[in-house]
Amino acid sequence: MHTHTVKTATLDQQVIEAGSGPLVVLIHGFPELSISWRAQVRALADAGYRVVAPDMRGYGGTTGPGQRTQDHTLPQLVEDTVALVAALGETQAVVVGHDWGAPVAWHCALMRPDIFRAVAGLSVPFQPRSDSGPPIPAMRALAQRVGRGELYIVRFQEMADQIQFDADPAAALRKCFWSYDGATPAADRATGFIPVGLSLMESVSDDAVLPPWMGADLFAEYVAAFSARGFKQPMDWYRCMDLNWERMADLQGRKITVPALFMVGEHDPARHYSGRHEKTLGDWATDLRGNHVIAGAAHWLQQERPDQVNRLLLDFLAGLDA
Repeated sequence: MHTHTVKTATLDQQVIEAGSGPLVVLIHGFPELSISWRAQVRALADAGYRVVAPDMRGYGGTTGPGQRTQDHTLPQLVEDTVALVAALGETQAVVVGHDWGAPVAWHCALMRPDIFRAVAGLSVPFQPRSDSGPPIPAMRALAQRVGRGELYIVRFQEMADQIQFDADPAAALRKCFWSYDGATPAADRATGFIPVGLSLMESVSDDAVLPPWMGADLFAEYVAAFSARGFKQPMDWYRCMDLNWERMADLQGRKITVPALFMVGEHDPARHYSGRHEKTLGDWATDLRGNHVIAGAAHWLQQERPDQVNRLLLDFLAGLDA
């Protein structure tokens, strides 16, 4: 397993790569990096696959044009992944995504099934484009309806939380990882909703500690990366959600036809606001080959439960090649 830079048509993407064989691309979410997939890179490479996990646009060691908020839309993120496959000298890949990486992976399969022959999503199910309007107003209405304050996704549309994250990346990351982890007591685990008058940082206890799977050396890598780059571009992914809705009208009603897999932690806070789409996933991914809930886990699925995630991915991949 080695880290290097792949110059693509859109970015210079820093990647972790290992193995040879059919290509599998692993896409991280927020606030993560390619290093979030180390256990999967090893396991899939040992099983006979070429595995590549990039730092995504705005993260870690990946650089290139596109510093504006509007340069972080889903179509651009899909194009980054298409460009990566081409730069690796491949014509097809299986794409796997976690958290924000899951919508990117789902849309890779939706928009370019000629390249992405199969897709797996972790934590966030495919959410079809709504014909009733863009997502941010709908999220504001949801929070008001349930009386829980505001969804963090809505808060991220503004700069206040970003400023706090940038001021103390170590505290921000520690609180994010702890509050979304399955080992954290249920009463302290995040719901995704932030009480009125508090920031995300203020809503999580200052007693937050690193999850059991997060060693000090690994955490130091995250802190160094986000201290160097900041949180502006990663949060821009959230700020483009309504723009995504505007730019993807041509995808209204389109379904994912390639083989698909989904898995989610039993206690994943994301289920509070996206869980309803788990039940309809088979309607939109017409070749859904698994929809798994991993007991006791929460959001950081591939790091909390690497053996279970690896087994599900390897079984899925083996079924493609059978």
